[in-house]
Amino acid sequence: MSNIGEAINDFLFLELWTNGRIRLSILTVVEILALALGGRLLYWTLSRGLNRTKVARGLDEGRIYTILQISKYLVYTFFVIMTLETIGIKVTTLVTTFAALFVGLGLGLQDAFKDLSSGVILLIERTLSVGDIILMNDDMGRVEAIGLRTTTIRNRDDILLIVPNSKLTNEQVINLTHSEATTRFSIQVGVAYGSDTALVQKLLAHVAKSHPENDSSKEPMVIFKNFGESELTFELFFYTTDLFRIERIRSDMRFEIDRVFRKEGITIPFPQRTIWRGEQ
Repeated sequence: MSNIGEAINDFLFLELWTNGRIRLSILTVVEILALALGGRLLYWTLSRGLNRTKVARGLDEGRIYTILQISKYLVYTFFVIMTLETIGIKVTTLVTTFAALFVGLGLGLQDAFKDLSSGVILLIERTLSVGDIILMNDDMGRVEAIGLRTTTIRNRDDILLIVPNSKLTNEQVINLTHSEATTRFSIQVGVAYGSDTALVQKLLAHVAKSHPENDSSKEPMVIFKNFGESELTFELFFYTTDLFRIERIRSDMRFEIDRVFRKEGITIPFPQRTIWRGEQ
């Protein structure tokens, strides 16, 4: 029995590769595999537990994703540190040895580190979450994924944009999802001078109320905005929950406005210029 134990012991401590302080044996490989399996099991248990918590407490997808992302990075960091320690590399010694190199890398990779720190801020503060609809530089999109360095956003043309996280923390970003359940939008239209303004107001309000995506719990509003050079300018305000496809809703309403205006004899003018010729 003791011979079997000694044989197993000799097998486990059989060195596969050694170089100074670094030792790689059968036992080391087993320990590394055990660490990887333990980290995987820990992450799986946390993910399963959070999904149950989501059902029980109604946590949103963004909060679940944020917690899982942070947990994943912590597990990976712990695994790398423990693996280095297992094969004989002291992390503190490694950091001290390569301190100058890290400083040089920091100077050369300032933008990358800026994006990494911005990613941590986004994940912790949750100003943006997966599924949020945002408006940035007049372009609307839905957040698909938030990584440590970049965030993936799908715009209304179904194009995936890879945006550095520093742009999302340093530039103005409007999170429409964090607003109320419904959001107000507007359509501007001009009519010819002499048009029945009361009828214009009535028709515009009717167009908004008739659209299926309009929020019927909130009354549309029509404003007589200005006396233009060649038109009377009106603005129609309406509310909807379909933020991502708002341009389609606006287009539908513009088609309907054009139709009802033609039916009621209301003219949408085009800019006109009168040229006066002096005496020859």
